[in-house]
Amino acid sequence: MPEPAPQTSVDRWVDRKLSSKALRPRYAARLIAGIWLVTVVVFGVVMRIVDPDTFDTVWLAFWWALQTITTVGYGDVVPGEPAGKAIGAVLMLGGLSLLSIITATITSAFITRRQADMQASGQDPVMRQLHQIEARLDGIDAELRRLGPPGSPS
Repeated sequence: MPEPAPQTSVDRWVDRKLSSKALRPRYAARLIAGIWLVTVVVFGVVMRIVDPDTFDTVWLAFWWALQTITTVGYGDVVPGEPAGKAIGAVLMLGGLSLLSIITATITSAFITRRQADMQASGQDPVMRQLHQIEARLDGIDAELRRLGPPGSPS
């Protein structure tokens, strides 16, 4: 079996922040807003540099990046250069992917946290059923031992 790749400091930071105890709704909202803000600023600046004829101010480029990453796309500003359109396509796909990944990650963290809380309090129905099945199997195992090996006199 191949050895797992070593974790970078970013991987460790993300694992720590997204652990079942660390992710709270307020933190999740800040995380989403922060990622989107950085993306809007970076792509806005890039578009201003790549397509200055269409984006005559960086503020207009920020507006375009915001409406593109949120998949609103009003159409009031459209890149004119082929490179700008390619960057726009990347931002559109990135916006959809980011939204999906963050939503799934946050939902998974909340579910994991809820399951851990239920297990700690003994209220997890799955664990209760597993304990019942375990008790029944222990009873069957004890009965089989009492009866002895097959073919032996009882």
